[in-house]
Amino acid sequence: MEARNIIFSVVMVFSAFVLAFRLWDKYSDPAIAMAAVILFGMLALLFLSVDERLRRIEEGIKERERSLRVSLQSVEEGVRDKVDTAARRLEEVKEEILKRGYR
Repeated sequence: MEARNIIFSVVMVFSAFVLAFRLWDKYSDPAIAMAAVILFGMLALLFLSVDERLRRIEEGIKERERSLRVSLQSVEEGVRDKVDTAARRLEEVKEEILKRGYR
């Protein structure tokens, strides 16, 4: 969790308390004040949990990208070895044919 997210959550909950006290003064109903505080607190927790989940998804994507890159490198090396082997074999066949042609 970043400090920025925590600060935003604290400000949100503080504003909920201010709103609750203003509602308490106006309506003198504790249910409205408590509902406002709970609502803002739950919104803050929801935002923090969404942020954490997005962070985990991003890390998973980075791990998959890294493993895919390693796999591609190994496939590239294997293909390069096979192409080099085939090119050498073709060169040998070409030299053999040229030797037969000069005899």
